[in-house]
Amino acid sequence: MPCPHYDIIIVQRSENESAVAAAAYQSGEKLFSEYDQKQKYYSHKSEIVHKEIMLPPHAPPEYADRNTLWNAAEAVEKQWNSQLARRVILAIPRELSPEQYADLLRDYCREFFVSKGMCADFAIHDKGDGNPHAHILLTMRAMDEKGKFLPKSRKVYDLNENGEKIRLPSGRWKSHKENTVDWNDKKYAEIWRQGWSDTVNRYLEAAGRTERLDLRSYARQGINKIPTVHMGAAVAYMEKKGIQTNIGNLNRDIKETNRIMQSIRLMVRHLKSWIADLREKKAAVMEALEQVKEPTLQELLYRYLALRQEERTGWAAKGQLKGSVSDFNRVEAALDFLQAREITTVESLDRQLDKISEETVSIRSSMKKAEKRIKAIDTMLSYIDKYEKYKPIHAEYATIGWKKKKEKFAESHREELDAYNAAVRYFKANLKDNIYNRKELEGERKQLAAALPGQRKELEVVQVDVKMLRDVRHWLNQVLPSEQYRQTAEPGKKPSVQESLKGRQERIRQEQAAHITDCGKEVRDFER
Repeated sequence: MPCPHYDIIIVQRSENESAVAAAAYQSGEKLFSEYDQKQKYYSHKSEIVHKEIMLPPHAPPEYADRNTLWNAAEAVEKQWNSQLARRVILAIPRELSPEQYADLLRDYCREFFVSKGMCADFAIHDKGDGNPHAHILLTMRAMDEKGKFLPKSRKVYDLNENGEKIRLPSGRWKSHKENTVDWNDKKYAEIWRQGWSDTVNRYLEAAGRTERLDLRSYARQGINKIPTVHMGAAVAYMEKKGIQTNIGNLNRDIKETNRIMQSIRLMVRHLKSWIADLREKKAAVMEALEQVKEPTLQELLYRYLALRQEERTGWAAKGQLKGSVSDFNRVEAALDFLQAREITTVESLDRQLDKISEETVSIRSSMKKAEKRIKAIDTMLSYIDKYEKYKPIHAEYATIGWKKKKEKFAESHREELDAYNAAVRYFKANLKDNIYNRKELEGERKQLAAALPGQRKELEVVQVDVKMLRDVRHWLNQVLPSEQYRQTAEPGKKPSVQESLKGRQERIRQEQAAHITDCGKEVRDFER
């Protein structure tokens, strides 16, 4: 199901973020922040279809008011770097009806958040553009039975083997800090994601839908497929307007490569299955063809031509000639293909399929590495752009000596300074000595991007080879008597042409049905 978006974000004061502002954004309400004495408002009410606050039993009733709840949550946080709230943003499956959205979110929040003692404020957004999603804002502190927020951690004294406190050389007692709740434990990210999948799938099953949601990565699901890069609102808006972007182009390359890979994997899998079945029937095949040795692929293909000629008995001479020439040209092309690759027996065909699979994996691994590096370079260049664009503003800010003037300047240029500081933090984490070379990065990206189409062409060549092998399989199936009619023939007697034709017609129907099934599965996989 194409519904994988699920993000967990911490609202932090150190990033100049506000829980009141987050609540105002998702609810579309005007809220007043007592912390900075400012009104918070974002005008996008048209997309908000539902909003609701869910409280644990011991929470004060007045917390049902959004302004009261989040100002209280911020007031108890005294540090400059306090974590104010936890924010979850998740996509809602379009397969469910809009009337079920609120019940779905309500059940999820009640089971995984409110039952643990958190206050949950959620809002459902839907512009009608096929992207319904929800915002959930959660409190970070537990409450006592009177509804008072408790400390996030407490001091615990370390004890020796006699159960006595341990005195340090400084004269203080040795101690450590313990969290009062474990909501920040990384394990809950997995639990909450899986919980959302389970809740959604219950609703899908109740609605009689066959789709199911799985938020695990492709690697954990065992799917050999590379995920596309998240575009973000700005890039998505540009792409919607028809403006191509680097991320958009990269995603299109990834989707096309995944499509080719999926096609190759499906054909190779069915060919390998056919070979395994053919080996089991090898003795019967040799008996049916009255040969003392295993037939070669060339001999089987020429027998296919002879069988086709027998089928045209009674046709007009012109029709027989036209059909024979067409069959001969196709089979001759297949024989040239097989000879060029030294494929003469079923075993050599099997080895060729293994070789194709190895080539495909090798090409794809190289492409994945390049795509990952392109993504990293795009991220770096994005931060470089912000750093260079806002560096003069930061330099001007740094030269201001008066405190009030500096605070006023910072307030009026908050977004620019935040973007600059974010770029500096990124450089510290990813660049040695904060040194970068834009020209080298752009050159490397250009080189990597230029190599991707060539590698995709290599995959297309492999795809053509596999399609040829699939045609060979189809022709060979026409000359091998079906299991059903082989059993009705007399022991030791070669099946008649009529029996072979009946078997052939049955196999054609089976192959067509299998092909339709494969195509349907392939289309569904591509749509995912």
